[in-house]
Amino acid sequence: MSKRVVIAFGGNAILQPHQAATYENQLANVRSSSKKIADIVEAGYEVIITHGNGPQVGLILQQNEEAKEVVPPFPLDVCSAESQGFIGYMLDQCLKNELRKRGLPQQVVSVLTQTRVSLEDEAFLHPTKPIGVFYTEEEAKRLMQDKGWNMQEDAGRGWRRVVPSPQPQSIVEADTIMKIAASGAIVIGAGGGGIPVVQAEDGTLSGVEAVIDKDRSGLKLAQEANADIFMMVTDVKNVYIHYGKPEQKALEHISTEEAKQYIGEGHFSSGSMGPKMEAAVAFAELGKHAIICSLDDAALALQGTTGTHIS
Repeated sequence: MSKRVVIAFGGNAILQPHQAATYENQLANVRSSSKKIADIVEAGYEVIITHGNGPQVGLILQQNEEAKEVVPPFPLDVCSAESQGFIGYMLDQCLKNELRKRGLPQQVVSVLTQTRVSLEDEAFLHPTKPIGVFYTEEEAKRLMQDKGWNMQEDAGRGWRRVVPSPQPQSIVEADTIMKIAASGAIVIGAGGGGIPVVQAEDGTLSGVEAVIDKDRSGLKLAQEANADIFMMVTDVKNVYIHYGKPEQKALEHISTEEAKQYIGEGHFSSGSMGPKMEAAVAFAELGKHAIICSLDDAALALQGTTGTHIS
């Protein structure tokens, strides 16, 4: 039986830092990424893809602000859905084209995905996730008064809106995604962490203004879709301890206990590698296999010859 792998990559893999935010640039990046994913499909794995949307949803929010005098802005959950749609479209098309070139028969399906969160989550009391464009202090204060937004100064670069980043409770469409993957199709789901929704006692779903961490939702998707492997791809070949120092060391094959020790020692930034390591440990503690590697090395990492492996 084929092993099922959930591959999670960030929004920066679709739009790289300092690149012009054109559709053409994003499409070229997705086309390149699709070749790496096709290598994994060709190796015989069942593949589920999830992705970030930070740069993309930021651009949508900027469009909302620029056009607000002409077109009423949409709420954040709708902006998340928009980003899922156009990123899913690019991935779907590019993967289909690449698979066709290789003579591979797999279909590709993009599933608009909602992620259930709880309004009791403390994140709703303490918004911390910066989104969208930068504002001056004067603009920020006006937005706080006019829109009721939470605004914070961001590392000397200006003021940004901050929103809650609650823990994912479940992936609403996880069972459907699992069934599609079992049919042999490649599934794209839970993009941008999933569209955040809350569920009433009668089962009714409704969207909320929040952003879910993509690594946390990727973990939840890997758990609920019964994946064998959870792979988080990034822009470095390995996870490192003492990163950027003379004693820097690449981690290759480590246990969950070793990983916890390194996390406790503060080797990983909360804004980058920290959430990935925490998600990898949580998945590996289920008796499964987590990998953090570069996208270019993804197929080799599945062979165990590169990347950081936690088990």
